[in-house]
Amino acid sequence: MTIQVSPSSIPNSDAVSLTATLLDKDAYLINLLNQVTASKTEGWLQSLRESAANVVRHSTIPNTREEEWRFTDLSSLRQVQFNVETLHVTSLPEILKETANSRLVFVNGVYASELSAVKDLPPGVVVSNLAGLSVAQQEAVQQYLAQAEGAQEVFTALNTAGITDAAVVWVKKNVVVETPIHLVFVAVTGESATISQPRCLVVAEGGSQVTLVEEYTNRKGAEDTEKERFTNAVTEIWVGENAQVSHTRVEREGAEVFHIGKTAIAQSRDSRYTCHAITFGAKLSRHNLEVLQTGEQTQTTLNGLTMISGKQLADTHSAIALNYPYGTSKQLHKCIVGDRAHAVFNGKVFVPKPAQLTDAAQLNRNLLLSSKARVDTKPQLEITADNVKCAHGATVSQLEDDEIFYLQSRGIDENDARKLLINAFAAEIINQIPVPSLRENLLSTVNNLKSISLES
Repeated sequence: MTIQVSPSSIPNSDAVSLTATLLDKDAYLINLLNQVTASKTEGWLQSLRESAANVVRHSTIPNTREEEWRFTDLSSLRQVQFNVETLHVTSLPEILKETANSRLVFVNGVYASELSAVKDLPPGVVVSNLAGLSVAQQEAVQQYLAQAEGAQEVFTALNTAGITDAAVVWVKKNVVVETPIHLVFVAVTGESATISQPRCLVVAEGGSQVTLVEEYTNRKGAEDTEKERFTNAVTEIWVGENAQVSHTRVEREGAEVFHIGKTAIAQSRDSRYTCHAITFGAKLSRHNLEVLQTGEQTQTTLNGLTMISGKQLADTHSAIALNYPYGTSKQLHKCIVGDRAHAVFNGKVFVPKPAQLTDAAQLNRNLLLSSKARVDTKPQLEITADNVKCAHGATVSQLEDDEIFYLQSRGIDENDARKLLINAFAAEIINQIPVPSLRENLLSTVNNLKSISLES
């Protein structure tokens, strides 16, 4: 499979933070770097890590003076000293029945073979941790691992600098994988605040089809304490010519977790990529979703649901670079925000002059359940092509009194009426997920609104 990468794929990206100089290092970032690079590897992987570490040494952690981070304050992250700890769990919070024999599990970024099972997969599919690959497979992986656009962004580079293992899903040409593949990344509380850096690489060769579930969850340690944790995750997905990838990303980590995630997708000619990004957990979360079109006539569908309460902050930044003609992209991102929570959405769609006959639509819809809830939204189109069909928009609303009254008039009490309307708002996204047991699980989570304010 050949995938061409444009050297200027996502224009005007402010994601790279290379503002520090040799004389003005970011001491906190350097300390994080020292933690994640304490263990060494060999050969090409060590060279890759050293190159990324050099990027980190000349970078800084973003602050609110930067446009891309002005609503997401990382000062609380900088107040915690994180350590790398290797911990274990003996069971998973929940196993999807469709993926009972097609899952990989990592605990604090370390492969857990005793919790993984990959028996229900057809020939031509490799689902393994990096260390479990053959020499030939590792040579193939070198062409893709850490090669996606945006590799020099500070948190992405920090993840690469600390790679010791990774989840690898490789689907050969024209192979159709009927069984969903579940990648589970579990964060576990240790003796101190811990940092884990999950890494995932997906390569779908030409004509192949695969369904992925990428889940971030947590289990408390033996002392049953809840200490602060930092999850810094990176996933790279390469979609070959005429290939199809359906990807569901679920983040539901604990209340003391900082979660920063990058999903980088490269789409070849005639490929189809669908992402369902669900965010429920973490006290501060940020998901950078970047799609790069590397051939014409691609189809991209991005569905997102953020549901937060308390004092949570959830930030979604997406960028779709449609560099070739006849591309289609559809994006719908919804936020349900209760209590004093704060949701952020920034979606960019780039349509340069060569991308004629592009069809792009983007919509952000937000539901505020409390007078103290907050949302900042910025859908954004940057178009220089002159023969395109593009639209974007955003709405912010509360539950309608007329709708609540109508349901009450049908014998439904006020609290249940509100829950019913919230469930309907979320179900538009969740019902599109192609894994039935996961759909049921997520709808059950939405129905459990005990922690979300239902204030008028």
